[in-house]
Amino acid sequence: MSKEQLRTLYNAGYFTGGEYENHLAEAASFRKNFRLRMKIMSELLDPTRHQKLLEIGCGYGIFLDLVRNDFKSVTGIDIAEDAVEHARKVFGLNALCVDFLDLDLGGQTFDVVCLWDTIEHLLEPQRHIEKISRATHHGALLAITTGDIESLNARLRRSRWRMIHPPSHLHYFSRKSLSTLLERHGFKVVRAQYCGYYRSFRRMIHNVVLLSWKRPDLYAALGKLRIPDFGLYLNLYDIIYVIACKK
Repeated sequence: MSKEQLRTLYNAGYFTGGEYENHLAEAASFRKNFRLRMKIMSELLDPTRHQKLLEIGCGYGIFLDLVRNDFKSVTGIDIAEDAVEHARKVFGLNALCVDFLDLDLGGQTFDVVCLWDTIEHLLEPQRHIEKISRATHHGALLAITTGDIESLNARLRRSRWRMIHPPSHLHYFSRKSLSTLLERHGFKVVRAQYCGYYRSFRRMIHNVVLLSWKRPDLYAALGKLRIPDFGLYLNLYDIIYVIACKK
């Protein structure tokens, strides 16, 4: 897949009617998930030092809007033009529509870099980690969430595992392979655990019936029912949350 094809994939239709029925309608669930991630990360942050945060794959800016007051500055990067425009205009964030590998940082460095459910979407994850390493200093934190291809759920489900999801998911990691990649570029894993997610019932039905079962007819029929907007927290122990420190 080329960069041009990737940009085309992540157009407005990806977030509305494609991968998501309505991405922004799930904002409340996303915020709950990000609060959980930050609760864990805050145990490792040095409040006197970690001030500048970069999120690669910032989407609509929901995470950055949530944590903007906890850092001296927050910056977001994404190749999804409509999502970045929303982050800028609605949240007033410093969000850039650009491929991170093409971005001239001008010597700028960051104290915290986050890739939430993003590394599996990248064409060249190794080059991203390499560039992140150059843009961070000793003690900086790198936080990543992604599927664990060696988890019990993945091994049982095999090709039917929900994270086997081309063309958007291009790479698959295990805890070991991700740790090896990070170590190779000067990071030491200091926290690694499975994490769950809050999801609305509507999102879960969308994922199972439409994305997994490929049953638009059934999904359309269910759409006529009153599906509750609230959801629940679910941990299938196949998504890893890794925090690494720059050595």
